[in-house]
Amino acid sequence: MQKINNYIDGKLLAPVEGEYLDNVEPATGKAYSLLAQSTDKDLALAVQAAQRATNGWANMPAEQRSNLLLKLADVIDANSEQLARAEAIDNGKPITFAKTVDCYRSAANIRFFASALTQFSSECHSMGSVGVNYTLREPVGIVGCISPWNLPLYLFTWKIAPALAAGNCVIAKPSEITPMTAYLFSSLCIQAGLPKGVLNILHGSGGSIGAPIVAHKQIKAISFTGGSHTGRQIASVAAPMLKKISLELGGKNPALVFADCDVKKTVSELVRAAFSNQGQICLCASRVYVERSIYSEFKAAFVAQVEKLRLGDPLESATQQGALVSKAHRDKVLDYIQLARDEGGTVLSGGAPVKLEGRCQNGYFVAPTVIEGLPLECRTNQEEIFGPVCTLQPFESDKQALALANGTEYGLAASLWTSNLNRAHRLSRELEFGIVWVNSWLLRDLRTPFGGMKSSGVGREGGLEAMRFFSEPKNICVKY
Repeated sequence: MQKINNYIDGKLLAPVEGEYLDNVEPATGKAYSLLAQSTDKDLALAVQAAQRATNGWANMPAEQRSNLLLKLADVIDANSEQLARAEAIDNGKPITFAKTVDCYRSAANIRFFASALTQFSSECHSMGSVGVNYTLREPVGIVGCISPWNLPLYLFTWKIAPALAAGNCVIAKPSEITPMTAYLFSSLCIQAGLPKGVLNILHGSGGSIGAPIVAHKQIKAISFTGGSHTGRQIASVAAPMLKKISLELGGKNPALVFADCDVKKTVSELVRAAFSNQGQICLCASRVYVERSIYSEFKAAFVAQVEKLRLGDPLESATQQGALVSKAHRDKVLDYIQLARDEGGTVLSGGAPVKLEGRCQNGYFVAPTVIEGLPLECRTNQEEIFGPVCTLQPFESDKQALALANGTEYGLAASLWTSNLNRAHRLSRELEFGIVWVNSWLLRDLRTPFGGMKSSGVGREGGLEAMRFFSEPKNICVKY
């Protein structure tokens, strides 16, 4: 089987210890490649390579650094068909989604920050006739970027692009569950002429290589996207070492649907919001609250549209719902569906594994599931399921809707659906979430701050927030 090796100092290298893990295709349940299981020995090589590259990359003229990143984005575009197919096989998502979302955003992330670095500026504070202060923004140095399995290349590039743009060298760890596109990306970096040691990609499990990256003294900042539990573990190690930390963690995102919304449009958009990527997006709407006067109408239309979603082989262009990412994750989602039943919920649609014929007969498929009749306090409505499961519940007033929305430990994203402009602005201010969409979902502007409140994270990504995180401000005071 194909071996997925590390990318260190501009070369593809086998792990020092020679150990590999099976990499399984979710749609078939079969191992189809082998993944390097890196250790601190591989990390030592990567850090050495990054140290050698640090000065040259940090001091490279901004235009030259930008041009190299723009070339890398172009190479992604040129190889988008191969990357999309690899993503569909490795992750289980529909190939159409991989093409239109994952591959598009992977190139867009790099292109955006390649342009941003040429516009990144700092402050100057005049002291009149006394003197002047100006602020330099310097690279942090060597940074660690740890990305998740749900949008593998998309979120991998979302982290490394601003880090590289700001002049840092990067030690990156993609998820061990979905490593293939990061491996293919390594070859694209070589093709694009990215200088050796500027980006190093280490594969393997969290315990074997993720933890050593977080704890390494020469790695000055950690950017992590993943579960809240792992985020807390990272913070417990990195914070005492006084590292910069950016943690984009879990979500239990509400959608508030008011009677004055465009019901047809809202139903269509919330089916997408709940079940895109099999519900495996941290921003997915997993709790849908509907004003009681339209609850029955909305429920009937929503369930009918969910049941039309086409579940099938991820490599078929007509497929809308693919496989869940792993057997363990599939089983976790099914356990939550049973928990919902035990808590008194009624399954309106789905609620069971799906067995396909042909090559996908042993894949990890679960029918898109809609559940009603559960209170806010139950585990199903409090814990992140991260799968094709959403709950419906009616509300009576703006006050109740706000209480339901804010009633979890998470605060990543929310959406509200209304034609009342006053309500939209008022509730948006009162929602305890880092991102609020009004009459839309996942409408992204890469210039805006991205991140959550409460247990959904620490810090912000995107735009100037990312460039500032990956740089250190230094004030220079000159007396006349």
